[in-house]
Amino acid sequence: MGASEYSVQPLSADTWDAFAGLVERHNGIFGGCWCIYFHPDCAERGQGFEGNRALKRQLVEAGQAHAALVMVDDEAIAWAEYGTPDELPNIHHSKQYLAELDVTPDYRITCIFVDKRYRKQGYAKIALTGALDQIAAHGGGVVEGYPHEIGEKRMSNSFVYNGTRTMYEQAGFTFVRPKGLKNTVMRRTVQPA
Repeated sequence: MGASEYSVQPLSADTWDAFAGLVERHNGIFGGCWCIYFHPDCAERGQGFEGNRALKRQLVEAGQAHAALVMVDDEAIAWAEYGTPDELPNIHHSKQYLAELDVTPDYRITCIFVDKRYRKQGYAKIALTGALDQIAAHGGGVVEGYPHEIGEKRMSNSFVYNGTRTMYEQAGFTFVRPKGLKNTVMRRTVQPA
C-alpha cells in the first residue's frame, strides 16, 4: 500500500466513530475489552461490551486515552494505544515489572491492533511509528513497550496484542529485560517534535 493511501490520526472525539468501527468489526477486540484493561481500575471497568465502550469513550473525551489510528479514507484499520503510566497503570506481569523497575517511563505503549483484513501488510509498525510521532508532539520522553518474543512458532493475535520484539527493534527500541514468559520490556527515548 502506498504512503498516500493512509493517514495517521490521533484518537479523539473527532475520530471516535472510526475507532469504534474498528473495535465493533472485531466484536469489541479481545472479547469486548475495548482496550480498557490497561486503564486504571474503576467501577465502570469490566462491565461488558457496552460498559467498556462507554468507559473508553469517556476516557477519550476527557483526554485520558490516547492512540495513533491508521486511517484509510474514513475507516480506522489499525491503532497503537499509548499513555503515561498514570493513564495506563495496568500492565501484564506488573508484580515482576515493579520488582525489577529501574526507570519509570514517561509513556508506555500497551496495545497494537490491526484490522484482520489488513494484517501482514506493515500496519502494526505504521501504528507504532504514529504513536511515537504523537508522543514527540507531546514533548517526547522515555517510552516503553512490552512486545512479545514469538520465536519460530506462530502465535494468536490475542497473545501478540503489543507487537513483536523485532518490530520494536526496527522502530529503534532497545531490549531491557524479559517480563513474564514471552513478554519483554523495550525502551527508547523520543525527542520532542
